[in-house]
Amino acid sequence: MLGIIGGSGLTQISGLEEMRRKVVRTPYGEPSGALTFGKISGREVVFLARHGYGHTIPPHEVNYRANMWALHAEGAKDVISIATVGGIHADMKPGTIAIPDQIIDYTWGRKSTYHDCQEMCGSKAVVHIDFTWPYCDGMRQLCMQACRAAGEEFIDGGVYAAVQGPRLETAAEINRLDRDGATMVGMTGMPEAALARELGLCYAALTVSANYAAGRGSSAHAIAYDAVDATLKLAMQRVLKILNRVVELRDC
Repeated sequence: MLGIIGGSGLTQISGLEEMRRKVVRTPYGEPSGALTFGKISGREVVFLARHGYGHTIPPHEVNYRANMWALHAEGAKDVISIATVGGIHADMKPGTIAIPDQIIDYTWGRKSTYHDCQEMCGSKAVVHIDFTWPYCDGMRQLCMQACRAAGEEFIDGGVYAAVQGPRLETAAEINRLDRDGATMVGMTGMPEAALARELGLCYAALTVSANYAAGRGSSAHAIAYDAVDATLKLAMQRVLKILNRVVELRDC
């Protein structure tokens, strides 16, 4: 089953057939909300709003471990994360859809593993996971195939800078991220991607540039929130088209 995590701008999926919700308990506390089960093109999917269905949970307070555990426990094998980002690279203009292939983690203090020796048995061996390529290539390729089938332009690849939030960055901080090689910046990419890897989920991100990052392009002096809302409203309609294609292509 395909799991879909909705970020800012996507707190529900319109057109789900036979919709039902289920509250899932996990060893790591409460997920952001009940899981929503339904069908797209006759195929079952499960959806979770990362920030809650009322968009009330800030990025640094999301219970990422509970969210990923709940999706895995309920049968999700593949997961697509829908995430809004700020565009650092000039190509990441507002409204651009990108499918990143790398990530840099600048977050701190988040519960970031299921192999926490302080929480698990004291005698349990230390576990390391390979994270050379943080996104599942099979799911990335499927997302790109779906974009083409939906007639939507996209950028193949990119480096997602995961920052703590909830405040936005300074222009100097964005310059630093640029020097580090990041092409986009967001607040939810980690530890979500690493937790998916620990659970064996095939995870990829479909990112939407809501605005240029601080100090860049139209955000040179400040970020215009009215423009961000308008951009996301249009972009999420395109994302829904792509998701429909993903579901149709996934079982082919």
